[in-house]
Amino acid sequence: MKYISYINELFRNEINKTESFVLYGQNVSTGSCLSGLTRDFQKIKGCNIFNTPNTENALVGMGFGLMLGGISSSFFMKQQDFLLLGIDHLRNTNNFIRQQAPSASFTIVNITMDAGYEGIQASLNNLSDFCAIAGCEGYTISSRQDADLIIKKHFVKPGFRIISISQRFFNTEILDLKYRSSQKDNLIIKCMQGRDVTVACFNFSLPQGKQLCDELNQIGITSSLFSITAAHPVTYRSILKDAKKTGSLVIIDDSKCHISTSNLLEIEALRSGISKVCIFKRFITEDSYRPISDVFNVSIKDVVQQLNLP
Repeated sequence: MKYISYINELFRNEINKTESFVLYGQNVSTGSCLSGLTRDFQKIKGCNIFNTPNTENALVGMGFGLMLGGISSSFFMKQQDFLLLGIDHLRNTNNFIRQQAPSASFTIVNITMDAGYEGIQASLNNLSDFCAIAGCEGYTISSRQDADLIIKKHFVKPGFRIISISQRFFNTEILDLKYRSSQKDNLIIKCMQGRDVTVACFNFSLPQGKQLCDELNQIGITSSLFSITAAHPVTYRSILKDAKKTGSLVIIDDSKCHISTSNLLEIEALRSGISKVCIFKRFITEDSYRPISDVFNVSIKDVVQQLNLP
C-alpha cells in the first residue's frame, strides 16, 4: 500500500472511534484534500470538518481553545514551514493550557515539504525545532510500524502534540520492516537485529538506514536498525545497550538543522564508552533554499572505513 493511503486509513479509523471530533485546515475536504492525506474524512460519522483560510496563527489558537472547552480536534496543514506563524500559541498558550490538565486532545498534523523542489519552503524539515520551542511531543512517520504506533497511541490522546509526515514518501510503497521491539515510552523502534553494527535513524532517514543495512549484509556485516520517531529529546538506552554489544554506532539524520536531537545520542554514546561512531548529517548550504532534488545518500564505503569494519 502507498504511504499516504495507509496513513489516511489509520487517521480515519482513529477519528471514527472519537465522538464529536473537529478536523480543520485549508482544503481538507476539497480539491486534492492535501494530496490525499484527508481524503474522505468528511464521510466519517461524528467528524465535524471545516475548510479554513490561510490564518495559521489563529488556527493553532483555535485548536487550543477547543481543547480548553473539552473538544478534541486536529489541525491538518499542508506545509510545516507555516507552523512558524503559530509560534506564540505553540509556546505561550500551550504553557498555560498544560497547567489545566486538559481532558481533550489537540494534534497538529503537518506535511514536511522535503522533496526539495519547493525551494525555500523545503528548507525546514526538522520537527524537533518546533518541539524544542513548544516543549511538546512530536513524532515523524517513516514506516508502517511508525504509523501504527504513533497514530493509534498518540493522535487522540489527551493533551497536545505534533505529527509530521514526509511529502517525498507520499507515492512510494510504505516501508514495512516488521519491527522486533519498541521502547514504548518514547517510541524508539527496533526494526532489525545484528551483531556487528548499530544503525540509528532520525527524522525521515529510515529508508537510508534500511538500505545501508542491506548493503552491509551483502558483505557479511549484520546490523541492528533503530527508528527514532520521537522528535523531542528521548532516552536512548535501548540503542546504547545494542551499540555496546556491536561496538559500532552509525547515526543517520536527514534534518536540515545545525543542532538536532541526534547530537544528544552522539554525546551519550561517547559518554558510554562507544568509541566507534559514524555520523551522516546534512550540511546546510545555499542550495538548501533553491528548488533542487533533495538527495541524501549514506555511503557504505565511508561506514566501513570510519568504523574499521572487516
